Amino acid sequence: IDYFQSNIEGELIDKIQQAGFEVDGIVLNAGAYTHTSIALQDAIRAVTAPVVEVHISNVHAREAFRHVSMISCACKGVILGFGLDSYRLAIEALKEL
Repeated sequence: IDYFQSNIEGELIDKIQQAGFEVDGIVLNAGAYTHTSIALQDAIRAVTAPVVEVHISNVHAREAFRHVSMISCACKGVILGFGLDSYRLAIEALKEL
């Protein structure tokens, strides 16, 4: 398992494009970019590794603008609302693919 964190959209895209043909799966918490980034969606669609979208909180229990994800349609699945366990659940899901 490798780990990468950035608050910069372009760096996230670069990492997805670089790793997305070499790894067995990607767990992605895109934070607020989830709701705004078509570029992240395009990067996810461009790689062969399955991507699981993860959120620590239940975004549907938050502000209305957070109910729409620009990346979910490109991801294999979405896990949200289980706190930090969301990451573990995403890894377990990827192991089953």
